[in-house]
Amino acid sequence: MTYSNPYQQQWPNQPAPAAPVVAGWDDPNRGGWDTPTAAWSTPPSRARVNQPRSGEHLLDVRDLRVEFGTRDGVAHVVNGVSFHVDPGETLAILGESGSGKSVTAQAVMGILDTPPAVVRSGQVLFGGEDLLTVSADRRRQVRGQEIAMVFQDALSALNPVFPVGWQISEALRSRRGINKADARRRAIELMDMVQIPAAAERVDDYPHQFSGGMRQRVMIAMALAMRPKVLIADEPTTALDVTVQAQIMDLLATLRAELEMALILITHDLGVVADVADRITVMYAGRVVEHADVHTLYAQPAHPYTRGLLASVPRLDHRGHGLHSISGTPPNPAAIPDGCAFHPRCPWAQQVCRMTAPTLVRIGRLDRASACHFPPEALDARLA
Repeated sequence: MTYSNPYQQQWPNQPAPAAPVVAGWDDPNRGGWDTPTAAWSTPPSRARVNQPRSGEHLLDVRDLRVEFGTRDGVAHVVNGVSFHVDPGETLAILGESGSGKSVTAQAVMGILDTPPAVVRSGQVLFGGEDLLTVSADRRRQVRGQEIAMVFQDALSALNPVFPVGWQISEALRSRRGINKADARRRAIELMDMVQIPAAAERVDDYPHQFSGGMRQRVMIAMALAMRPKVLIADEPTTALDVTVQAQIMDLLATLRAELEMALILITHDLGVVADVADRITVMYAGRVVEHADVHTLYAQPAHPYTRGLLASVPRLDHRGHGLHSISGTPPNPAAIPDGCAFHPRCPWAQQVCRMTAPTLVRIGRLDRASACHFPPEALDARLA
């Protein structure tokens, strides 16, 4: 039996490869988190349909609601999520597993499995065009070319039987129709851009021949192949050691600036976004519970959940102290409690929290909001 090598089909001439303090969560003296402190050849021209008009955001998600049908009932996974991002800006979407972060990103990309998922309502405005109402062909045109995504767990996302160079250039071959020699050259350029050493020699290697950090760089190169306007990175530092995490975050920040794209980081780790994000949106049980610029959120978090997340970050200056954790577990999306979804785990919960769901309201400036019945000053006073 003869097996065709997909790499050789594309490149037949190449041999087949063998300081502010978060007021204490459970201890008034407990500290929080310190104040956060390529070569590219121009691709062939293509029509850019979505150019935001004056006053519009590049990507504007409004009141997005996504449900899943389960044996336990309807799971309300995303409940009225709204956020926006502009060119050259980094937005971090933060929350525990099960908060709805990844489902929100998949809804924006249009890659939800339907059924069981149903986008119940909302808008995903890209350059003023609602992607939830466009045709499937138009959605496919936007996906990858205008809005791209780096999926978590690069080892699972990459195909083990294809060389990484072949996978990186796949979108260019299928959408641009470039020849085999140009596809190979562009793959090497992309690998150079994401700082993979000896790219020309490693373009023929398979995913298992790369370390975890290098595989993540390959995934980033694949996402950037079409030079998208928006890049969504879903847990880009999962399963990487601290040093490699920092390298990946620095790389994303550098690429965002060089390519003038918008970057959305989805993560549960406050530590990895401190120096990269411009704004942070915190999600819990499918809802946005806080939104602020990164400096304000780290210095004075307005929601008890955000305070708990910050207090859970280990600090080098607290050696000998026990690690803090938020009590309880996130709620089942099919059985979200009445009132504030966080009240069963909140040390400040009052009767109003159990009865009435708080709305996301502005706090002072335009770019700060919280979904809590009590303002930050009231929470601080209760710790005094």
